[in-house]
Parts: sequence; structure tokens; C-alpha cells
Amino acid sequence: MIQLQLTEMASKKAKQLLASSEHAGGGLRVAVRHGGCSGMRYELLFDATRGADDAELEFDGLRVWVDPESAPYLEGITIDFSDALNDAGFRIDHPSAKETCGCGESFSL
Repeated sequence: MIQLQLTEMASKKAKQLLASSEHAGGGLRVAVRHGGCSGMRYELLFDATRGADDAELEFDGLRVWVDPESAPYLEGITIDFSDALNDAGFRIDHPSAKETCGCGESFSL
């Protein structure tokens, strides 16, 4: 089972956004795709259904799904949310990342 964390602020905001999305009742998908300036990029999106091979985690009633291809790249991450005026949004802390880009959306291991 994959080990990742979602802070209370992140799960609260994700639940609010999910409830008003077209996938209300679904879950948050956390994935990694090739691309970005550091080689791989994070992807957070709402999805209506869990894939047959997806890992499922639960944070304060929010279902989080991770596909098997992304799981090794997400081990140990923490997802947080900031509502600061000049820096609002979801942030991912990846302690194993060797390199990250300035925007924080891509990384390399």
C-alpha cells in the first residue's frame, strides 16, 4: 500500500471542490505523468470512478486514488493546501525528489 499524506487543509479544500465538480461523489486522483521542466509532473484531478488496480486511501472522508504506475513516484509525499493571497493552491512536498522546478509542479527522482 502506498504511503502518502494529505493535510487537513488539503482534504478540506479538495472535498469542497469535489462536491461542486461534475464528479461529485467520486474521488481525488493523484498521478504522475512524464513531462514538465524536471522530467515528471504531478497531476491532481477529480474522477468519477476508481480503476480496478488503483490503490485507495481515505482522508477525512475524501477518497484518494493512485494508479499502479504512479504509486512508486508518489511514495512519501505530503499534499498541502495554502489559501495565502499571493500563493494559494495545492502544494506537494516530495522528500525523495532530487530536483524540482521553480513552480513546484514537476520533479525528478
